[in-house]
Amino acid sequence: ELGRATRPLVGFVMVLSWSRALFLRFYLGQQSENFLRGHEGAFAFFGGVPRVLLYDNLKSAVLERVGEAIRFNPLLLDFADHYRFEPRPVAVARGNEKGRVERAIRYVRSGFFLARTWRDLDDLNAQAEAWCRGASLERRCAEDDTLSVGEALEREREHLLALPDAPFPTDERKEVRVGKTPYVRFDKNDYSVPHTHTRRTLVVLASPDTVRVLDGTDEIARHTRSYDRGAQIEDPAHVAGLVEAKRQGRKHRGMDRLAHAAPATRELLVRLAERGANLGNATQRLLRLLDTYGAEELEAAVREVLERGVLHVPGVRQVLERERRARGLPPATPLALPDDPRVRGLSVRPHSLESYDELARGEERKDDDDDEATPSAALLA
Repeated sequence: ELGRATRPLVGFVMVLSWSRALFLRFYLGQQSENFLRGHEGAFAFFGGVPRVLLYDNLKSAVLERVGEAIRFNPLLLDFADHYRFEPRPVAVARGNEKGRVERAIRYVRSGFFLARTWRDLDDLNAQAEAWCRGASLERRCAEDDTLSVGEALEREREHLLALPDAPFPTDERKEVRVGKTPYVRFDKNDYSVPHTHTRRTLVVLASPDTVRVLDGTDEIARHTRSYDRGAQIEDPAHVAGLVEAKRQGRKHRGMDRLAHAAPATRELLVRLAERGANLGNATQRLLRLLDTYGAEELEAAVREVLERGVLHVPGVRQVLERERRARGLPPATPLALPDDPRVRGLSVRPHSLESYDELARGEERKDDDDDEATPSAALLA
């Protein structure tokens, strides 16, 4: 593990046949994209592209092989076409054809890895590049011991192909379906997107450091890539937009509920909006009055304040309290209900109380029977 990363550490090594110059870089994971990124890093390090590249029969290069019939990985073929080199797999069970690479790997293990420590992947790759440019180039060239590997590389570089003007696109690409929550799942982690893009199919493009989310050709999100598992990576702007949308949604749901229960409240809110009042606050206060006094009383009170031109919520509350006092009723006690339509819209069917009356009458008859029996008992005594 490197820091919090939980992915396998994979090393990429490329060796030039004559100079024995080698390039070393590490990646988290064995994706084909990392395999191609290693190539690009090696070409930049060497200052050119070898005309022929020999491969072991790994799946990133060779998908299938039957005798001399070889089916290359199509992604590698596109990559080779872009850089104009010939991919050539070594023969099966012919270790002598890849001896330079095998010896280079042993050299990496003893010359680089032995007793080395690092903080994270970036630190390890920085040390690997420094070693490739330093100690690795200072050793003697196997083909001409009068030259160092660095000096031999300068001569060999003249025979390499020139680098193309643009690099090959090596970002990982994946189409993802966004569900009800504004997150895309990529590489076992969740990345936030704007809440306006739920229930859509988007495209994720990932480099080793960055995850980008596209809707068509428009980039709608960009995050630092995580190599954890089950992590949730969020953009604060996405979270703030979702919170605001939910707040607006609650306000509109509250207005719809008021309009359905007490239609006059719609006109009151329009008149309040014309005066620049805070509609969110007014809606919440009217909803509390609706829960406390009921729909019929609220409707009558709102109509009265509209007729009188008293356009504020405290006026509605005063009318409601006045009417209750006029009928000799106690002050209304507000009920603290959760903001859940399943609770606020719950319909309770009243039950008949006749069964309780029967129980009460039964108790009264029992008491009467006990009263009649007591004198007889006393007389017998």
